Amino acid sequence: MKIAITGGTGFVGRHLARALSAGGHEVVLIARGIDRRDESTRQLAGVSFVAIGTDDQAGLVRGFTGADAVAHCAGINRELGGQTYQRVHIEGTENVVQAAKEAGAKKIVMLSFLRARPHCGSGYHESKWAAEEMVRRSGLDYTVFKAGMIYGRGDHMLDHLSHALHTFPVFASVGLNDTLIRPLAVEDIVRVMQAALVEGRLARQTVAVTGPEQMTLSEAARRVARVIGKHALIIRLPVFVHCVLGWCFERTMKVPLVALAQVRILAEGVVEPLPPCDSLPDDLLPETRFTDEQIRAGLPEARPFGLKDLRGFA
Repeated sequence: MKIAITGGTGFVGRHLARALSAGGHEVVLIARGIDRRDESTRQLAGVSFVAIGTDDQAGLVRGFTGADAVAHCAGINRELGGQTYQRVHIEGTENVVQAAKEAGAKKIVMLSFLRARPHCGSGYHESKWAAEEMVRRSGLDYTVFKAGMIYGRGDHMLDHLSHALHTFPVFASVGLNDTLIRPLAVEDIVRVMQAALVEGRLARQTVAVTGPEQMTLSEAARRVARVIGKHALIIRLPVFVHCVLGWCFERTMKVPLVALAQVRILAEGVVEPLPPCDSLPDDLLPETRFTDEQIRAGLPEARPFGLKDLRGFA
């Protein structure tokens, strides 16, 4: 099969491309080309790269031409300049859907967020929901994956959590009551996305995907700290304090330690989907636990935050 991946150079897009290439499929990475953290994916067998943003519908048609399916993984967790939730999640998804139809793709698989929903006061959640609705109304065969907190090599969770533990003597949990999460290994979300893209499973469904193990955010931080040889002193800060920190981090860091949307996500917990949706069949349920081995495999270079993490630093 030939499969196009929007956000193909991003975290999940890269892992999905590797799995599809290993399975002998032809893969087209669709991305602006700004994320250059791991360019090895572009060198894989059967993989090609097309520098197109989701704001270029005509370009997307060219990139999707000949594709049997489109995996829509493009998204942002903070707004920066012209990269707004409206432009990326809503207008971008509309362009992706129209381009997929014009190019003749038969299937679209969208990676969304577990608690994306309307009328909740969060631009991130609401724009993701609006994108889901466009995909569901597209007339194409579709699968929408409402995924929980995904971790793995090149992610945000392990990357920033480990750097923070190397930098600060404490870890601040979000809210005065510790929230619950179900860490989802990137290998597991890729496996279920492949089932939809290649095997045609989960047709016309919106499916929740979370990890098999429920824990508090503090427990996850302690496990990462143990693996990197640090002691995590856990404190709890009110949500409004994290909102202030998130506002500051978004304006000073290239990739914020925590963005405002992530504060909302962590304050709610990442365990149950909203609104309720379909469940995975037993054979596709994630099985990878958040073990020391898994954490170690996904960890980035051991270092504290430094000047190169600040915006404007060359």
